[in-house]
Amino acid sequence: MKYLIMCEGTDELAVINILLDNDMLKISRDDLLGLQAYHARQIDKSVVVQTELRLYPYKDIEILRIGDKQGDELKIPREFKDKLSKERIKKYCTKPELEILFIISDSLLDKYEKEKSYVKASEFAKKEIKFKREKYSKSVKFYEDYFEGRPELLAELLRKYKQINGSHKKDELYLCDLLK
Repeated sequence: MKYLIMCEGTDELAVINILLDNDMLKISRDDLLGLQAYHARQIDKSVVVQTELRLYPYKDIEILRIGDKQGDELKIPREFKDKLSKERIKKYCTKPELEILFIISDSLLDKYEKEKSYVKASEFAKKEIKFKREKYSKSVKFYEDYFEGRPELLAELLRKYKQINGSHKKDELYLCDLLK
């Protein structure tokens, strides 16, 4: 079995890469189509994903979609209908936004809960989160710097988020469900 990881944004991709690089997931890069995760919401919009699907000769592909907005349905282009099935698509949700991990890490969840009805998690993080004298910025570099040398902190925060948040919709999983 091969896995196709499709990340909604570059932040999700950064988190997945940190976890993959530190061997913290149930799957490894060797298990991935093209040996990597992709920044892609839809197959038909990503030439790289389409190329990898064309190169892979078998029909045992499971798709892992990672992002905070999971409402859109993954459209499977006609060319790949024989390789991909809707039954092999799993959604890993990062609602409200991935910045919630920094909010939890900095013990600001109670403060955020009071403001979340009118402030998005990313806006709250820009206002409240600092690391090594740098304010939070929506960038891959911030994620990499924050978790560099501390991938176990990332895993711990993913688990805490699930514990705090409770449950998503029945077809949505948590990123911590991918952890070893």
